[in-house]
Amino acid sequence: MNKSWDAIIIGGGAAGLFCAGVAGQLGKKVLVLDHADVLCEKIRISGGGRCNFTNLHSSPANFPSLNPRFVKSALSRYPAREFIKLVQSYRIAYHEKHQGQLFCDDSAKQIIEMLLSECAKGGVDIRHPVTVQSISHEAGTWSVKTNAGTERARSVVMATGGLPVPAIGATAYSLDIAKHFGLNVVHPRPALVPLSFTSGEFDHLMTLSGLSLPVRIAVGSKGNRYGACRFNEDLLLTHKGLSGPAVLQASSYWTEGEVIHIDWLGAVEVNGSFSCDELFNDEDNRLKLTENILASVMPLRLAKAFAEQKYLLGKKWAEVSKKDRQVLKELITNWSVKPAGTLGWKKAEMMLGGVDTKELDGQTLMARKHPGLYFIGECVDVTGHLGGHNF
Repeated sequence: MNKSWDAIIIGGGAAGLFCAGVAGQLGKKVLVLDHADVLCEKIRISGGGRCNFTNLHSSPANFPSLNPRFVKSALSRYPAREFIKLVQSYRIAYHEKHQGQLFCDDSAKQIIEMLLSECAKGGVDIRHPVTVQSISHEAGTWSVKTNAGTERARSVVMATGGLPVPAIGATAYSLDIAKHFGLNVVHPRPALVPLSFTSGEFDHLMTLSGLSLPVRIAVGSKGNRYGACRFNEDLLLTHKGLSGPAVLQASSYWTEGEVIHIDWLGAVEVNGSFSCDELFNDEDNRLKLTENILASVMPLRLAKAFAEQKYLLGKKWAEVSKKDRQVLKELITNWSVKPAGTLGWKKAEMMLGGVDTKELDGQTLMARKHPGLYFIGECVDVTGHLGGHNF
């Protein structure tokens, strides 16, 4: 039996290392265990290799959960600006992109090095690859049995993440431990993930793979898991279905059997560059072809696809009745389609569901039923929107 620790943290990713660094610098004896040969692979590949490390506008509204109020305490005590100060203290250059998203100018490796440096300042012991075989509790002490021996601690912190990207070692270990100790787990499913389609209304768009444009997307309902939401973001057509930020965001609110609603002109209209009603009622366009009118506000290939679907391709606007114009407008501004499913864990960026927040103390993230057992990070039923909120 090795020496006793104040805390053993299972998982050397973003949440685990950050927790370890803070605890170590508070004078605690901290051990981090991870099964991977290389730590922080998810950070390394995030944000196209530049790590979207936070968002200037993070608020509770950006975190779907069965208990949406749960995040308020953490966000109020450690807002985005505090992490930005930490990044600045390491002189990591960064820039703002879309809607408050902050990225490293150079590389995501800088964030990894920062987290490891914070651990070093706190004298944290990091061991990997180490396989945890069991966790038990007796007489106020937690025992963690590994393939390298058994360690004891006053506290155990589960920070092994979620199920996305199994190729880099993602597992359900934190969820398994939660269940082992009798904690409720909200059924996990892929989030921030592309949606797939099989047939139907999507058929006429299958040939437009690679096309991208801003849209307004609406998904969910009051009766589903996380309610309803709308996003103004870019959408990407793929050979399998729909992707891009708009769809990734919507996927966190979509459930099997529901339709999604896309206004292909909504994002343009929001920007104030045109009025949809004026476009479809403008008699100055009467001598123009239908697809060319639509192409003034969307890519020509997409404009032709919509015109063709309503048998208006090649027709002058003057030849299109008011009824058909209204039908075309409804098709484009309220396009409803039912996805067949998601592209699964391999393509998901995050996990919905996880350890039920009702099982955790909102101030400390400790399991109410088991003093000294904590669950942090992606394994908890709190999932951020795309754009740096999860980090």
